[in-house]
Formats: sequence, C-alpha cells, structure tokens
Amino acid sequence: MREQVSDSMSAQISLTLLPSARCLFDEPVQVKVAGLRSNQLVTLRARSTDERGVVFNSSASYRADGSGEIDLNRDASLSGSYVGVEPMGLLRSLKADTSHKYFYKDKALEPFMVNFSVHEEEEGGILAEATNERRLIGDGVMRVPVEVGNIQGVLFTPPGEGPFPAVLDLGTLMSEKRASLLANKGFIVLALPIFIGKPKLERMNLDDFEEAVKFLQNQPKVSSKGVGIISRSKGADIALSLAAFVPGVEAVVWINGCSANVGIPLYYKDHQILSPLMFDFTKVIPSESGANIIKQAVENPLAEENKGSIVPIERAGSHFLFVASEDDLNWDSKGYLDDMVARLKRHQKKNFESVIYPAAGHLLEPPYGPHCPSALHGMLRFPVMWGGEPQAHAAAELHLWKKIQDFLRTHLSCNPAQSKSKL
Repeated sequence: MREQVSDSMSAQISLTLLPSARCLFDEPVQVKVAGLRSNQLVTLRARSTDERGVVFNSSASYRADGSGEIDLNRDASLSGSYVGVEPMGLLRSLKADTSHKYFYKDKALEPFMVNFSVHEEEEGGILAEATNERRLIGDGVMRVPVEVGNIQGVLFTPPGEGPFPAVLDLGTLMSEKRASLLANKGFIVLALPIFIGKPKLERMNLDDFEEAVKFLQNQPKVSSKGVGIISRSKGADIALSLAAFVPGVEAVVWINGCSANVGIPLYYKDHQILSPLMFDFTKVIPSESGANIIKQAVENPLAEENKGSIVPIERAGSHFLFVASEDDLNWDSKGYLDDMVARLKRHQKKNFESVIYPAAGHLLEPPYGPHCPSALHGMLRFPVMWGGEPQAHAAAELHLWKKIQDFLRTHLSCNPAQSKSKL
C-alpha cells in the first residue's frame, strides 16, 4: 500500500532557473517556483551587488496556481517593483536604496551574480533561493588588455580560426560589457574609452582613434573588410568623424549621440577639423529628484555660428545605423538623427537606416541589466536624468541588441575567398 504524504509533509519548496542557473548576461532565464500551497501568496526578490559595492534589490508578489507553482514566463506580478507578466522583470527593476545609482558591471571577467529568493508574504522568511550567474565572457573568448601607442583598451577575440568581422567599441568611459558580449557572437572587438583618467579638454585627436582602427585591421584573425564602430553619447560623434575622415570604416552604429562634435575641438594630423559645439548651462532644468535634465543645454548645431562643429558624414562611404530614443533626456538624439537623415538624403545617399524608440531613454545597453533612470554624469559630476519608461526601455534594448548584430554582420561580412572552410 502506497504511503500518503500529508500536507504538513508536502514536497520541498523549490526555486528553479531554466535552462540553467549559469548563462550569458544577454540571455533570459525562466524563474519557476514549485511546492507552494495552492493559491499561496508569496514575494519573489532579486538582489545583486555591483562592482562598486552598491546593493540593488527588487521584489514582486505572486500568487501560486492550483498546483502550488509560479512561472514568471506565464504569471503576472500583483504588486511590487513592477506589475504584470514580465519574465525578466526582477532584473530590469533592480534598484539601489539611494537615488541616482547606475549599476556598474563593466569588467568582463566578473559575472553579474543575482540571488533570487521566494518569501512568505511581504516580510516573511526565505522559503527557497537560487543564484543566477550571468557571464559577460563566453567559453573560449580571449581577453587581452592593449596598451600600444595611444591605445589603452581591451581586445576580445572569439574562439576559432576566423576570419572574424572587427568592431571598435567606443565608450565615453571604459566598459568591457558590450564588447565582451559582442565577442561571444563572433566579432573581434576592441573596447576603447574616449576619456582615460582625468580627461584633457583642450583638444581631442582623431589620430588616436585611427590608430585603433588600424590596430584592429592588422589583427591576424580579422576578415579583409573594413572595421565597424559601435558608439553612444560622446563616442557617437567620434564614430561619425572616423567615418567621415578616416579610411577603412565600413559600418557605424550611432546610438543616442549628436550630429556635431561636442565639447572639445577635434584635430586630425595636427589641424583642427571640427570646432566644438558647446553647452549653455543656464538651460539645465532641475528636477524634483535632484537630478538635472541637460537635453536643452547643448547649443543648436544648425545655428550659423555652430556649423563648423557638424560632422560631414555625407563624405563617408560607411553604412550607418542611427538609433535614437525619443525619451532621451541627455541629448536631443531624435532631432540629431532627423538632421543627419535629411542631410544624407539631400546628398542622394542611401547608406543608412534608422531606428527610433518612442519611450526609451539615453542609456540603451545590452538587454537584461537594471534600468537606470538617473545617475551621476561621468563628465559633468552632477546627477542627470537619462529618461526612459522602464518596460519600454527594456523592450528597446532587447530589439536593438539583435538589430546591431544583424547590421554589423551584413556590412562587415567576411571576404568569401578568405572564408572557405578548411576541410
């Protein structure tokens, strides 16, 4: 006779992460809870600590189904950090206790560790927990710090013989996140910051970035075609300038940047090629949160006195992917995108495509990281609003990440003669 297990001795409560508790940063996981009472109300929590030691938390309450199970791919959060069906909502809504905190996860060798736990009701004890190890660097990807000439960056090379398409990842400040994740997808990527240490603001030399383009072209596993560039914010106008003035740039991904050279005179071969588009800090708008909106503080590049700052992208032979968020509170990205598209059309150019995300903010990043509505500005040293409706912003990041890879593959495809399989 089979033994009957009473309710008091019912199965252990479990929290499972599928397909595995270990995954890449840009891969989703399915969070499932089993072993609860029928229709039991519980709180799910996520917790993670960034590279600066700041703790981020999120929580959402769920009701188990008749079998005592919760599946975040299917079930709706009833209250908490978000409401509704959002399979990765606990990650997207991770937030620090103090305002204006960006989640720093920039070192490729250190995984993004997230502890998921299920609790009785609001403040109840832990019923079950699991840790999600979200890796930035995949198996076999090589990471090599590069200090050659004026280059101070990190090179990521995928496993295998290649040849691989090459990408220069220009960050305003150093971050390995996007570069390592792109290397997992089969690109050789050099992560390079625009500013190193305490930046010199008297002049910027395009030659330093040309050096990085040539360095990439000379890598043994790089395919014969030109280099791609991915950039956001200040990096985006440097990327445009490289396309306009430097040979060998085949494809440019421009994300929430400017159509003109912002803030610092740009030199090439010891001549000033672009004057700086300056800021008018009287146009900074304070918000109740203590963070400022700086979108209107950049001068108008189309004003007669600022025309010398506009990057002449009509000279470029590159393909462009222009990406703008309409809720970018840092730049008038959509306005700059419209200017560039209109200018290229006037020159009968068709070497561009554009994507506009209506409710996304400035900080478009690889998917499944915590959304950051405001943070200390890396250059201005006061908190700024980045913008973005959290759920729409997360959806934009997911869509854009695939779009970027498709665009770069299309325009940096390997030379067929070089790619013959070695049988």
